[in-house]
Amino acid sequence: MPKANKKKICIVASSLGRGGAEKSSAQLSIMLSDLGFDVYIITVLDHIDYDYKGTLLNLGKIKKENDTLFGRINRLRIFKKFLKTNEIHHVIDARTRIHAYQEFIVSKFIYKIPVTYVIHNHKTKKAFTAYHWLNKNLYQKETMVAVSKAAEEKFRKLFQLNSIKTIYNGFDFDTIESKADENVGLNIGKYIIFYGRLDDEHKNLKLLFNAFKLSNLPEKEVKLLVLGNGPDEVLLKQYAKELGLINSIVFQGFEKNPYPFVKQSLFMVLSSRYEGFPMVIPEALSQEVPVISVNCESGPNEVIVNEYNGLLVENYKPELLAKAMNRLYEEKDLYLHCKSNAKTSVVQFSKDKIAEQWHSLLK
Repeated sequence: MPKANKKKICIVASSLGRGGAEKSSAQLSIMLSDLGFDVYIITVLDHIDYDYKGTLLNLGKIKKENDTLFGRINRLRIFKKFLKTNEIHHVIDARTRIHAYQEFIVSKFIYKIPVTYVIHNHKTKKAFTAYHWLNKNLYQKETMVAVSKAAEEKFRKLFQLNSIKTIYNGFDFDTIESKADENVGLNIGKYIIFYGRLDDEHKNLKLLFNAFKLSNLPEKEVKLLVLGNGPDEVLLKQYAKELGLINSIVFQGFEKNPYPFVKQSLFMVLSSRYEGFPMVIPEALSQEVPVISVNCESGPNEVIVNEYNGLLVENYKPELLAKAMNRLYEEKDLYLHCKSNAKTSVVQFSKDKIAEQWHSLLK
């Protein structure tokens, strides 16, 4: 079929780098392209780390050249012209939509074609504007996709959304497995792992460090490997030093390919205050790495079955998180049971299964 006859989909994302929501947008572009859609992508910021498919308009590069009021107006003009010139049939808006004036303009004046809005966060202020009445006005009659059941239920009630459903993030497990075999030459002995953005307000890494200190792992010479960078990197390194853990917590920095580090770990730990759908959990489980996670708002309890593929712990309780670490390290039968179930527990999140749901929606 000639390319011109394909249905044209434009994914609008904050960027294609640095975060889970951005990674899912990149993966969505690949899934839709493989389904035969003609894919276009618009990014607001100039972070392009992840593989993608489609024609890219990087507004972030233009923003760097001119971020004045005139520059912002010009980017909106370029945005609108791109949709029109390429005769886009459907937009998938996967950005955070928190700036009221901007969202009003984009929703009412830029988008003149069908739009599906993706909600990547359970925390209202991270997903919508501060104005309840505006959110309800803009989105009540629009098609919305949440990446977790918890987010779907919350925002359906909060804004009386007429058309919202859950479609989980999709994962290319074959590619993850292939990348996980890369030799990274890490020689730190036994370790558990956290990987993600070093943002304590979101990821609550101080809770993780406190729990690690309370656990038996440091005295057993099991290290905590921290992959990632972010605004709180210096603060967290100082906190690890204050806890006397500077030799037990290894800050590796950002790794474009984190999967070999994950695969070689004993288990992965998540301590977030909130999530949308934490992509690191299925990624780790797909490599037969069990996961300990706090039962934070949205996501973990839709993937982790307690004592089946990992452990779920009440949030904000370092002593309970420490106990879970001890259990998964010391109770070998429990560990092997969770490890043996890990990979099969996430098959429903494979890119093929998730792509089918997007194909059904876009038809």
